[in-house]
Amino acid sequence: MNTYKGFLNDLNQNLECLDQEVLDVLTRSEKGIKATTIVIERLRDRVVLNGFSKQEDEKYFFKHIKPQVFSKLIYYGKLFSIESKRPRSTCEAQKQYFVDHIDKLQDYFNRNLEFYHYYRREDTRFDNQYFLRDKLDIRLHPDTFHFLSDEQFSTSHDHSVARIMAYDLLIVYLKKEIEKLEANFGRLSHAELKRSNPRLFWTGNKVDLIELIYALHASGAINRGNAGIKEIATTFETVLEMDLKDYYRTYLEIRSRKIRRTKFIDKLKDSLDQHMLDLDS
Repeated sequence: MNTYKGFLNDLNQNLECLDQEVLDVLTRSEKGIKATTIVIERLRDRVVLNGFSKQEDEKYFFKHIKPQVFSKLIYYGKLFSIESKRPRSTCEAQKQYFVDHIDKLQDYFNRNLEFYHYYRREDTRFDNQYFLRDKLDIRLHPDTFHFLSDEQFSTSHDHSVARIMAYDLLIVYLKKEIEKLEANFGRLSHAELKRSNPRLFWTGNKVDLIELIYALHASGAINRGNAGIKEIATTFETVLEMDLKDYYRTYLEIRSRKIRRTKFIDKLKDSLDQHMLDLDS
């Protein structure tokens, strides 16, 4: 068993060095896949050749050693796929892309909740069925056909453990990427916005702009309705170089109007209608 643990330790050290030395995530994923594949082949050769002296060693290997190695292969494979298809557009589009993938990974846990809890609780009652090669009962585990491709190096649930480990790593990675995107967006300075956009100024009154902001928020037209009032208001303040001050209090005043609460929105509609009529005439 020490030999198997040695393979695992060597792999972990190599992957740690890889994470520190290689900045490009796609290159890092490719190298991680290659390094992990080599170790898996070495582990398989030794298991097939030497076997295990006792069942406890076999269960330990297929519950703890092989899944740790195989999880790296799943992790880097999924990571390469996710990052190679990453949107190259806005921060919000990238964040939504990562959130969608987190949901998909979480869905695997939900669909395999019974075994997920078994593994998380470090339960051992069914280890003989789950982690011994000759104890699989297909009637009990009809969805574990992957073992049939390599019965000498697979049990019914070692691959399930590997996927849980890999998906845990992926979720951590994706959450960190989301945090980076949020931090980068927060660091986008006023000066950078001015350089990247023509200077625009709001020449109407602040009340009208606040009415427009709340209308856009209520319509759900920005970020699929997920943008908050503060986010929208801050963006307008930055782009239009103005301070809206206490826009919530102003909104309460708009709501308290007795006649035409949407006075500015109505004006916009009338102005656009008239503009189109003028063009048609």
